[in-house]
Amino acid sequence: MSRQPPRALEHGAVPWLLTGALATAGPHAEHLPPWLSLLVASSLLWRAWLWQQRRPLPPRWSLALLVMAGVAGIAWQFHSLFGKESGVAMLVLFMALKPMETHHQRDALVIVMLGYFLLLTHYFYSQSIPTGLWLLVATTLLTGALIGLHGGGAQPVMTIARQAALLLLQALPFMCILYLLFPRVTGPLWGLPEESRASLSGLSEQMSPGSISHLIQSGAIAFRSHFAGETPDKADLYWRGPVFDSYDGVTWRTATPPARLPRPAPVIEASGTAYAYTSILEAHNQRWLLALDVATSLPPESSLAPTLEVLAREPLRVRTRMSFVSAVDYHANRIEAPAILQQALALPARINPRTRALASSWQSLPAEKIAAAALSMFRQEDFHYTLRPPLLGADAVDEFLFVTRRGFCEHYASAFVFLMRAAGVPARVVAGYQGGEINPVDGYLTVRQSDAHAWSEIWLAGKGWVRIDPTAAVAPSRIEQGIVAALPEGEPLPGIVRLDATWLRQLRNRWEAANNSWNQWVLGYNPQRQRELLSRAGLSDPDWQSMTATLAILCGLALLIITWWTLPRRRRADPAQRAWQRYCTQLARRGVGRAAWEGPLAFARRVARERPDLAALTSEAAGCYAQLRYGRHGGEDLLEQLQQCVRRLPPQRS
Repeated sequence: MSRQPPRALEHGAVPWLLTGALATAGPHAEHLPPWLSLLVASSLLWRAWLWQQRRPLPPRWSLALLVMAGVAGIAWQFHSLFGKESGVAMLVLFMALKPMETHHQRDALVIVMLGYFLLLTHYFYSQSIPTGLWLLVATTLLTGALIGLHGGGAQPVMTIARQAALLLLQALPFMCILYLLFPRVTGPLWGLPEESRASLSGLSEQMSPGSISHLIQSGAIAFRSHFAGETPDKADLYWRGPVFDSYDGVTWRTATPPARLPRPAPVIEASGTAYAYTSILEAHNQRWLLALDVATSLPPESSLAPTLEVLAREPLRVRTRMSFVSAVDYHANRIEAPAILQQALALPARINPRTRALASSWQSLPAEKIAAAALSMFRQEDFHYTLRPPLLGADAVDEFLFVTRRGFCEHYASAFVFLMRAAGVPARVVAGYQGGEINPVDGYLTVRQSDAHAWSEIWLAGKGWVRIDPTAAVAPSRIEQGIVAALPEGEPLPGIVRLDATWLRQLRNRWEAANNSWNQWVLGYNPQRQRELLSRAGLSDPDWQSMTATLAILCGLALLIITWWTLPRRRRADPAQRAWQRYCTQLARRGVGRAAWEGPLAFARRVARERPDLAALTSEAAGCYAQLRYGRHGGEDLLEQLQQCVRRLPPQRS
């Protein structure tokens, strides 16, 4: 048998291939080294020029050199040819160079299939709504290229685009059914193992001057919370994160007690309203879960630490939805473990002598009076709240309290706790977030990184741990109205936080509400969410057998509906055609049947030969129908004349 030669690539299909290659590879320029982006752009432009000028493609040896140089450059850039970054870079390189050797249809099919695969890699970097919309456009372009390869290249662009969109629309029901019913796996929808160890924005395990003020310059969302009932007052919205009880003179850290010491469970005596809420926490690669201070009911796989923060079993590496119950009025650990109290009094020796001297003058006062004296100093003396404090030296607290007097929340919390400890009052620093803004579109309270905050806690006999926020003594508007109201104009806050125009705020709220829904129902569609949805649909205890059966039934129904929709259906005959068919039917009853291949005029000539008595009437009817059906001019008069011909037929012979 002779081998059939490969089918040549049509000239009109090349623009579709190049557009698809650009749509799939172009967005990766943000993650690729500049030299590789330049190589990709140059290659695609060169191929477009060759197509326009109808010039031959370059020889294979030159492409081989380009491929070897590109692969060597990727290996040098990423120090490996394996892994996400280098793998994506090579796919983009191949996508750009493959059109340079595309002579036949099978070569073009490789480009289309490579493009479909390359689309998946975009989700390694972004899983946002704009990314999804762009990839939908790119998928349509690749499908259009596939249509163009199979004889559609000569069709108009919009015709091919409509056909591609129609094919994707037909696939949409199957996509939805598979997405909703296919068994989910625990973990992110898209990602690689090493991404779980990547550094993420948020609070860290230590705090030093400038750490929170740097974080507050980000408008990124830290978490969203939706309250089942009323929302607490803004002044009560303290979201507890890490607790710092170890200080080296510059940095506060979380202290890990020795393993031999007991870690008693905290005793919470809550009073007042209990607030039930659900939080959607962004990944921050830490264990704390940022519950409203203080949590009384915890989500599964979490615990309340002795220092009152809620800790997950594992670091939070993916966006997670959790439910809590908290009380803002409480007493915590009226009787505290001696080891914790001892840690809450520890200070490094021989630093901040002026602060120690001030604290010594207060030691004869009760603990509450000592705290009140420190707050009165912050409130009455010339202290300033700013994101741009001057740098501090070795005796940082001394310089802050007696020289610069300019600082952010971490400065005030750190100085207050140092004063308390030096005066003999157990104290510690708590970091977290304060406040938040209700999104009126979906009712979620949005807490951003710009809401990051630090405050203090002191332990009072008979009362337990009591929250004291020294920042509120200096800038009360920070607690009551938010960070924007507390800082003067010109401070480096993110623009999304300083939005003043009403329409811009509304636009931001709608966009963030849409993103929240996307995160919950698309990116966050985990096994738990799947069980909840299927339970609402009537599958109270779905297992893989019932889900598979439901999946098969729904896919079968969708296939039947789409098949019925796409099958060619007979066009409804127009009035002229119906009248002509009636005339022909009547003639057949009179012994003159029309063959399927006969046109009206040919049929009239045969009738004239076989039935001269019907020749004139049939010629008139055929002429009317031909003019109505194929002529440029027609109207109601001709249609009426044709219908009259049907009625003028003589009775059948007996």
